This record gives sequence, C-alpha cells and structure tokens, in this order.
Amino acid sequence: MLSYKIEPNLLKMLQDLEGRLLGTYTKLQTLSYAELESIHRYARISMIGASTRIENALLTDSEIDWLDTILTNDGKTTALDANRTLIENKLSKDRERSIEEVAGCRGMLMSIYENASLLYPLRESDLRGLHHLLMSPYQGAGPYIGRYKVQSNSVVEHNRFTGETRTVFQTADAGVITASAMADLVSWYNANLHTERWPLAISCEFVYRFLAIHPFADGNGRMGRGLFLMSLLQSTQPIISSVARYLAIDRQIERHKEEYYFVLNQCSNGKFSQDSNQYKIAYFLRFMVKIISDALTDIEIYQRKYNKELSLSPPAVKVLECFRDNPETRLTTKLIIEMTNLPRRTVGNSLSTLLKAELIQKYGQGAGSRYQITF
Repeated sequence: MLSYKIEPNLLKMLQDLEGRLLGTYTKLQTLSYAELESIHRYARISMIGASTRIENALLTDSEIDWLDTILTNDGKTTALDANRTLIENKLSKDRERSIEEVAGCRGMLMSIYENASLLYPLRESDLRGLHHLLMSPYQGAGPYIGRYKVQSNSVVEHNRFTGETRTVFQTADAGVITASAMADLVSWYNANLHTERWPLAISCEFVYRFLAIHPFADGNGRMGRGLFLMSLLQSTQPIISSVARYLAIDRQIERHKEEYYFVLNQCSNGKFSQDSNQYKIAYFLRFMVKIISDALTDIEIYQRKYNKELSLSPPAVKVLECFRDNPETRLTTKLIIEMTNLPRRTVGNSLSTLLKAELIQKYGQGAGSRYQITF
C-alpha cells in the first residue's frame, strides 16, 4: 500500500490524466508502425538529452540524434569505444564526459524500453545491471559501477565566498542502512505495483524513495528518472504501459528543473527517513501528473514532425541529411551545395522548405546566412 494519502483534489487530477491517457492510447492505435516508431525515437532522443542535461551534460538533442544513429548502426556493446574518435572529432573533445553520459543513459534506457516486462518482479541485481549500463561508458566509473555506495553521498552545497558548507539533502548512510532500505523498497514495489488502483502513485513513491536512499555513488538522478519510465512500462494498465513508450517525460522535467528539485526536497525536508510514512510524496505525485500531462502534448508535436519529414522532396531530404551529419555546425548555402552537388536554386528551395517545416533554423541575413538543424 501507499505510504501517503491521495486527497480529493489530487484524485481529481489523476482521473483527468487517466482520461487524457485513454484518448492518446486510442489515437495511437490508428497510427502506422512506421509513424509509431518515429514518434518513439523522437521521445527517446528527448529523454536521453533532457536527463543528461539535467545533470549538466552539454549535448543538444540534434547532436544526440546523430550520436544515436552512429551507435545504432554499429549495434554492438562496444560501439562507443569503436567510434570514439569519430564522435569526439565531430562533437569536440571538450564534451567527452557529456558523450559518455549520453551513451550510458542511452544504454540504460534502451534496456528499459526493450526489457521492462522482464524486469518484473524487480530484483536488486536488475538495478545494479541498469546502473552498470548507465556508468560503463564513463572511463572513471570502474570502482563503483553496479555497486551500492561505500561512503556518504549526501548532497552538500559549498559557499565559495564564506567557505561554509551546508547539507542540501542527507541521503541514507552507506552500508547496512542503504542495503536494508533497498531490499525493503524492491520488496514493497513488487508487492504493490500491480495491486494499486493508481499505479502512477506507486511509481512516484518508488522513485522518490530510491532518490532519498541515493544507493549508488553516482548516477542516481538519471537512474531514478529511468526507473520512473520502467515503472510506467510495467503497469498492467495498457493506457499507461503502451503510451509510456511515446512520452518524453524528462523533457518536461528539464523545462521545470528548479521546481523538480524544490518538490523533491519538499517531500522530506531534505532528509532520508527509514520510515517512508514520514515522507510527503503527494507533492511529487502532483508534480509528475502535470509533467506527464505536458508530455502527452509532445506526442502531437512528434507526429507533426514525422508528417513534415514524410512530405519532403528528395532534394530536401538530401539537404536535411547534410544537417543531420553535422548537428553542431551552422552550414552555409555554399557548403551545402558542395556536400550535395545540387544546383544552387534547388538548395535554396530546399532550405526554404525545411525552414517552413521548422526542421532547421536560420542565423543571420543575406550572404552571411547560416542554417542549423533543430530537433
């Protein structure tokens, strides 16, 4: 059972969201496989980009789209190492850590999308396995990858002017406390996910308690957001489990990042508790209901983007591929002509088409105009 009560006004929000989920679920049933896969990919790229940028990574969604294509085409677990030189040369070596974080988050989310049903009932070894996927691309992660923390990882704020430190969030103590709390959490999750009337409420409690424990030395935020997606995919309610595949939840969290951290702190006043009844997780549930509601709107945006790309002429597609191959670069008309061997007029018409479809954006005017892909 839940460790908190769902008050009438919050219940009304859940009921309204359920209606919107049903409407989206019904609409998705009418779409072709190609359209659904395209929407899913847009959502997945947005999820990877937003979750890593929340933790201060630097890559844009367009750059991640290019990186994802490289890793997908390779298809091996060693894809990042095999293509590291190509990737770093394209995206600049000062982003090496961001590239590793993106590759790790991608690996974790790909596993969650593909194996969510196999991860229920959930085991602690599954969590360690997901953490291993998340952290393995990071070359300095070896000592703590896939293992619970061995020392405190409370969030501490340093005042560089006064030299004083302040604990922003006191997480669970390493060792027995963390091990016991994680065992209890996994057991509770397995016992309640498929019996609670509002599985979203279970998902919120599960993720909040995970974040309060902060069981790993690094990567807990990205893990927590990944586990929220996993929990939705594991729901026995099709309007949740089916629609979740197409939701860019973290994109909306990124847009409300400050509120996200404020709400997490509000749930516990910044301190882990061994008694989950002491938390005020209703605050987090309220926040996530709004986040998912906004993410449902993104599906319509991705659908329009797919249809715009589908209607492009062959030359416009060829020009668009130039942008996709150079996500970090603002291209000139002259450079695009050299890359495509298309006539200047054809390139100009293609650029106009892509601008109108909002697939690229323009910088500058006249001879100084440059263009860059959007996502």
